[in-house]
Amino acid sequence: MKKTLVTMATVTVVGLSSVFFTDHASAESIDDLKDKQTQIQDERGTIKANLSEAEAEIADLLIDLENLNDEIDRVNKALDENKATMEKNEKSITATEEQVDKLEAEIKELEEAIEKRFDILKERASAYQKNGGNISYLEVLFGSQNFMDFISRVSAINKISDSDAELMEQIDADKVKVEEKQEEVIVKLDELKEMRVELEGIEKTIKAQQTQNKDKKAEIKDKEAALVAKVEELEVKDSELASLERDVRQNINELTQPAPEVQVASNETNASGNESNNNSSNNNDSSNNNLSTVSKEEPKSKSTNSTNSTNSTNSSDSSRPAASGGVETAMNAGFAHLGTPYVWGGKGPGGFDCSGFVSWAFAQGGISVPSSTAGLAGVGTKVSASNMQPGDIVFFNTYKTNGHVGIYLGGGKFIGAQNSTGLAVADMSSGYWADKFSGHVRSVR
Repeated sequence: MKKTLVTMATVTVVGLSSVFFTDHASAESIDDLKDKQTQIQDERGTIKANLSEAEAEIADLLIDLENLNDEIDRVNKALDENKATMEKNEKSITATEEQVDKLEAEIKELEEAIEKRFDILKERASAYQKNGGNISYLEVLFGSQNFMDFISRVSAINKISDSDAELMEQIDADKVKVEEKQEEVIVKLDELKEMRVELEGIEKTIKAQQTQNKDKKAEIKDKEAALVAKVEELEVKDSELASLERDVRQNINELTQPAPEVQVASNETNASGNESNNNSSNNNDSSNNNLSTVSKEEPKSKSTNSTNSTNSTNSSDSSRPAASGGVETAMNAGFAHLGTPYVWGGKGPGGFDCSGFVSWAFAQGGISVPSSTAGLAGVGTKVSASNMQPGDIVFFNTYKTNGHVGIYLGGGKFIGAQNSTGLAVADMSSGYWADKFSGHVRSVR
């Protein structure tokens, strides 16, 4: 829809341009001009509506971009936290694996101890077999030499029995202990490995969100750039239509203004003179009176005809009016803000760039002009540098053609927002700005 409206506006500008810049021999009536004025105003209304809509979309995009940046920050924070958890989990896995290795070493030691104890029992059994294998407990006791020997044998038999029993109990306890530790470590290691898989999955999801947010940000930036370009294009179209509207209004004013009185008096006198020449000689007194009137009015009539001739040809810019109304307001708007710092893209009293200041200044006078140097380069009508007037827009070739712009004040001075001085009055008749002045001047009167 927007593209259609922009195209319509372009067609209107081209069509109206062909009307207003053709030979004045095909003059239009006041009604025709008023119809065209209405048409231009309607087209400007449509363009301004499109501008408002585009600016609203830009504002929405900036909000979306801000929200997306917040989301990107949250995702990045989540990724950092997940990485920290993964690092901690990896350390736990490493520590648990070390614990498993240590436990396996302990298990090996226990198994070796069990093996040694088993060898001791085997040795005892073998010694028992070597001594007859079937010597009874009583035979061992009654084989004592004396009572003290008897006591010693009883004590030895009891110690051997108790030692064997404790040994078997120790072996059973160690087996249980080893099995419990082994099961505990295996469970813990499995849990950590499961956490590793889960954390890797979370990391993959977060990175996918990062990629998605990056694509969204690029898309928003592209939309913003397209809308900014459209706004600049619409501002240029509106400026062209504003120029055409001024031309139409001027033509209407010329057609509706009454003819100068001096010209009417001269015509009436000439008519009276012609009539007196056709009358008989007995009307000489009346003719003399008429001739006397012509004589009195002739110098004024000549001056008027000369002025009319200059106005009708309009071949020189020397007849351009001095700044007044909105243009004069634009010239003076910046003086209260001299020293305001230069801000790239600035369009308000808090900070200006060169084109932003010019657009703001003319807006104070009720005149709408674009806020970009490209748009201002085509605004209004072009005039020669030798005939520029205060209030005209002047351009300078700095980092590019028409790279800087300001408002001419007269006397070789202009006011503009310079990145070195901020908003200031500068001399363009000599020095740096004289070298950079391109001779490109636009008038929006």
